[in-house]
Formats: sequence, C-alpha cells, structure tokens
Amino acid sequence: MMETLEYVFGIGQQDLNWWQMSIRAVVVFFISLVYVRIANKRIFGRHSAFDIVLGVMYGSVMSRAITGTSPFIPTLAAGLVLIVLHRMLASLAAGTQHHESLSNFLKGKTATLVQDGKFLEDALRAHNVTKNDIMEALRTKGGPVEVEKIETACLERSGSISVVYKKES
Repeated sequence: MMETLEYVFGIGQQDLNWWQMSIRAVVVFFISLVYVRIANKRIFGRHSAFDIVLGVMYGSVMSRAITGTSPFIPTLAAGLVLIVLHRMLASLAAGTQHHESLSNFLKGKTATLVQDGKFLEDALRAHNVTKNDIMEALRTKGGPVEVEKIETACLERSGSISVVYKKES
C-alpha cells in the first residue's frame, strides 16, 4: 500500500511526471481548502500587510508540494504551520488592550488624512496619499465631493480610504 502511494505521488522521486503533479495539485487544492477553512474567512478577506504576506508565503510553500521541489508531507505540514501561526497571531492581536502594539505591528494603524474639512498635509505626505486619492475616495463613496463637507477621512489598515461626512445642520 505504501509503495503504491509513493508511486502515485512520486514521493522520493527526483522528477515527477505530469500525472503525479496533477494528482498532487488536486490533493494540495483540497488540503489548502481545509487549511483556509481552519484559518477562517479573515485570512484572505481583508488585505492588511499581515494577510498579504501570509498569502504570498502560503502560495509559495504549497506550490512546492505540487512541483515536488520539496518533500510532499513536510511541505503540507509547513503550510498548516503558517495557517495556524496566522490564526494565533490574529487572535492575539484582536484580544485585549495589552496587545494593541502587536495589533498595530501586524495590521498597521489607521491614519487621519482629513479633519473638519481640511487636508492634514503632514499625514498625506507621511502615507504617500495625494489629494487626488482623497477625491477619488469621495467619488467612489457616491457622496458630496467637497472636502469641506468631510468630518474625517482616514487611511484604513487595509489601505482603503474611509470617509465620514459632517452632519447637516
């Protein structure tokens, strides 16, 4: 039985043929699907640097399982370790106030770019955001495009710009 599995998956072989790589791809697909379910929806749903780094590393590790450039089972284990690490760090960062600095390191900090209808020039410069970027965010929100009508506009941890309009009196 073990010899058959080694033959089918090409375990211990220097070069894999097309059907061994294909079988590995199917197995890695389903294992990856299970891993992402373990990780939860957050893993690729929000695009903070924390999530993007994991996505790149995870894809790289799992591709090695398909191409056979690394041993099959240890590579799958490394993929699971990345998923579990992400989940643990995300849980820690979302936990108590004691871990706010960890959360800021992993996910970034929100930055205010417009306050009371005025651009905060230093913040714009520090985060490489232009006034045109703010105007684009206003247009995509479908609200007024006058900066004077903004209470606050923030660069969120995901990189998107959120806008809160002033209440009309």
